[in-house]
Amino acid sequence: MSEKIYEVIIIGAGQAGIAMSYQLKQKGVENQLVIDAHMRIGDSWRNRYKSLVLFTPKSFSGLPGLKMKGNPNSYPTKNEIADYLEDYVAHFKLPCRMGTLVTGIEKKNGLFNVFTEEEELQSRKVFIASGAFQKPFIPPVIKNEGSAVSHIHSSLYIEPKSLRSGSVLVVGGGNSGAQIAVELSTDREDVTLALSYPPTYLPLRVLGKSIFYWLEKLQLLYAGADTVRGRQFKKSNDPIFGTELKCAVKEQKVKTKPRVTEVSGDRVTFSDGSTLKVNNIIWATGFVPAYEMIRIDGAIDKKDKPLHNRGVSPIDGLYYIGLPWQYNRGSGLVCGVGRDAKYLADKIF
Repeated sequence: MSEKIYEVIIIGAGQAGIAMSYQLKQKGVENQLVIDAHMRIGDSWRNRYKSLVLFTPKSFSGLPGLKMKGNPNSYPTKNEIADYLEDYVAHFKLPCRMGTLVTGIEKKNGLFNVFTEEEELQSRKVFIASGAFQKPFIPPVIKNEGSAVSHIHSSLYIEPKSLRSGSVLVVGGGNSGAQIAVELSTDREDVTLALSYPPTYLPLRVLGKSIFYWLEKLQLLYAGADTVRGRQFKKSNDPIFGTELKCAVKEQKVKTKPRVTEVSGDRVTFSDGSTLKVNNIIWATGFVPAYEMIRIDGAIDKKDKPLHNRGVSPIDGLYYIGLPWQYNRGSGLVCGVGRDAKYLADKIF
C-alpha cells in the first residue's frame, strides 16, 4: 500500500476526468491523481472508427480554460479531440498516471482504497470519470451465430475494408450507427440500417449558426433534468445530426428496416416480420454499465447503475462525472462536462 494519502483520486482521464482535475486545481487541490488504463491521453478517441467527426463544432468541443485550435465553426475529427485533450493536460500540468488499470475500490475507516494491478492507493475522495457505459451491448436476439455472417460491435469498427465483402446491416439508430451506415454506402451497394424508432433529424447549422448555438439560446442544452425544459428535452429520442443519412436513405443508398427481433445464421428477422440475408452485422447498440470495481454497499443500484444526485453519491466522498444526463443534455458531451465538474468542485471544496 502506498504511504501517501491523496485528497482526491479521479478514475478516468477522458474529458470528464481531466475537466474535474482542472476544476479541483482551480480550488487549490494539488494533492490529486488521475488514473487511466490507456497508455496515452485521448486514446479512447483515437481508437474509434477512422472517419469519426463530432457533430459539435470546435466552439462547443472544448473544456474550460482552453479553446480548441482552428476555425471555431469547423467540426473536429476524433484525432483532433484526442490531441486537444492531451494538450489540455500538458497546458494545465494535470497529474495523470496512464497505463494503470483500476481493479477495485473499497472504503474502510473513512478512506478509499483504490486497487490497481501494481499497487493499492488511498484517498479521502474518489471521482468515477470512466464514463457511463463501458461494456459493448449486443441484444440477446442471436439464436444461431454460425460462420455465415460476421458480427462486430460498433466500438470495434474501424473502416469499410475491415469488414467482409458483401452486404452490411447496421443495427442501431444513434449518430454512430448513422455515420457508419453512410460511410459504408460509399463503399458497397447493399447497406441496411435497422432502427427501433423513426429517426428525428436535426441540421448541423441553422441560419448560419451551429444547432448547438440555438439549443443553448433556447435554454435546452444545459437545462437541468429537474426543470420543465429539461424534463421535456429528456423525453425526446436523441436526434441524428446532419442530413447525410436522410439523403442516403432518400437516394436508396441506405435502406431502412425496423427493430431486429432475431438473427439465425445469416438470416435476420425484423419486427414487421420481414427477413434479410446479410454478410456483415455491425451492432451500433450502445453500452451497458460496468461498475464491478466499486465494492461498496449502497453505491450501485440493482440495475448496476450508480446512485447519485448530480454526481454526488450517497457514499460520503464518492462522486461521478461525465454521465449522460448527470444533470443536463450537455453532461455527457465535451461542451457540458466542465459545468458539472465546476458544480462538484464548488459543492465539495
